[in-house]
Amino acid sequence: MRTLIAEKLSRWASVLVATAISATLALMSWGIAVGNLWMSMTAGALLALAIVFGGTVVLVPDDLRSQATERTMRVATSTLEHMRDGLTPEGCNAVCQLILPETEARAVALTDTQCVLAYVGEQAPNLPPGSPNTEPTMEVLESGRMETFTTRSMQNIAREGLGDADQVISPNEGYPVGIIAPLIVAEKAVGTLKLYYRNGQQVDRTQLTIARGLASLLSAQLSSYELDRQAELTARAEVKALQAQINPHFLFNALNTMAALTRTDPAKARDLLREFSLFYRRTLESSDSLITLDQELEQTRRYLTIEKARFGEDRIVESEYLEEGLGDIMVPSFLVQPIVENSVRHAMRDEGPLHIDVHATTDGSDVLIAVADDGLGMDDDVAEMLQQQAQLANNREEGTGIALRNVAERIERFYGKGSGIEIMSKLGEGTVVMLRLADAAPTND
Repeated sequence: MRTLIAEKLSRWASVLVATAISATLALMSWGIAVGNLWMSMTAGALLALAIVFGGTVVLVPDDLRSQATERTMRVATSTLEHMRDGLTPEGCNAVCQLILPETEARAVALTDTQCVLAYVGEQAPNLPPGSPNTEPTMEVLESGRMETFTTRSMQNIAREGLGDADQVISPNEGYPVGIIAPLIVAEKAVGTLKLYYRNGQQVDRTQLTIARGLASLLSAQLSSYELDRQAELTARAEVKALQAQINPHFLFNALNTMAALTRTDPAKARDLLREFSLFYRRTLESSDSLITLDQELEQTRRYLTIEKARFGEDRIVESEYLEEGLGDIMVPSFLVQPIVENSVRHAMRDEGPLHIDVHATTDGSDVLIAVADDGLGMDDDVAEMLQQQAQLANNREEGTGIALRNVAERIERFYGKGSGIEIMSKLGEGTVVMLRLADAAPTND
C-alpha cells in the first residue's frame, strides 16, 4: 500500500515540477524581453532548482518500477503454490488474501464459471462464497473481456473515466464500483477476478493495469495446471490403451489353459487361477500411480507363470539381475512387462527354450534396464523400423510398435530429456531392448 501511495505522490510531484519549469521559463523569457536582468537571474535560479528537484522526482519512478516488479514476482511465486490444483475454494481464498494488499481495492473475489469461490475484504457481501455469479460476471465470462461495474448510471461512469462498463448491478455485492477481469485458459474464460472499490476515483489506470496483470498471471498459472492435468490424463489413457492391448492377446489362451488343467492337474489349475487373478488385479490397480521396480518385475513374473502353463515350463527360462538399491526406485507401471510379452509373442522358436534376461544397473545418475532374449531376432531394417515407431508420437500401429511407443512416451514423460529406448537385434540370435531412465538412480542421501 505504501508503494501505491508513493506512486501517486510521484505523479503529483511530476505535474508540479513540469508546471514550475514552464512558469520559470516564461518568467525568464519575459524578464529578458523587458530587459529586467534581476528578474531573469531570479527566474534562472528558480529554473535550476526546479530541474534539480525534477531530477530527484524522475528517479522515483524507476525505484517504484523496481518495487512493482519485485511485488509482481512475489505475488507470482506465492499464488503459484495455490493454483497448482486449479480453481479450488481453498486455493482461491489464499490467493485473494495475497492479492488484496497489492491493490487499492477494498475487497477481492475469485469465481469459476458458476459461482463465487472466495471473497476477502473489509465487509462481507450478501453474495458469499458459493453464491451464483451475477449477471455482469456472466457477461465477462461470455465476452472474455475485462469490464468495470457500478451501481450508478452510465453517464456517471463515462464522466469518471472508468471506460466501458457493463450493466448496472445490485448493491448487494458490498461496494458500488469494481473491476471484473476474466481468467482465460485455452482461449476460454474459466473464471473471474473481481476487485471492489469504494468510489470511482480509485479505479484509475494503475488499478486497471494491476487487475489485468493479475488476471493474466492467474490465467497463466491455471493454464499450466491444465497442461499438467491433460498430460496426466493422457498418461492414464495410454496405460489403459496398453492394458486393453495386453488383455485380448492372452486372456482367452490363459482361460483355455486353466480349463484344460482342471481335468489333468486340478492343483496346478488352482494355483494358476490365483496368479491369473493377482495379475489382473495389479493390472487394474497400477494404472494411476508409480510402483517400485520390484513390483513391476513381480507382475512380469506372474505374466510369465501364465505363459509357461500354456507353452510348458521348459519353453521359457527367465533370469533377473538388479543392482543393489534399484528394486526400490519408482517406475511407471507396464515398463518391463510389455517388452517381455513381445519376446514371448514374437521371439519364441517352434522348438527349444526361450531365455529372457532382465538386467537393471546404473550408468552415472541414470538407470539402465535391459530386456534380452535369445529368440528369432530381427534384421537391421525391422529393428530400425521398430525404433522409429517407438519414437513417433502419432504412431498407432498394432502389436510390438504400439507397446514400445507407449513405453517410450511414458519414460520420456516421467524422466525427461535423455531418456528413451534403444533396440539392438540380430537375426537368428536374439534381441535386446534397453530402457534409459535419466537421473533415476538412487542417491546416497
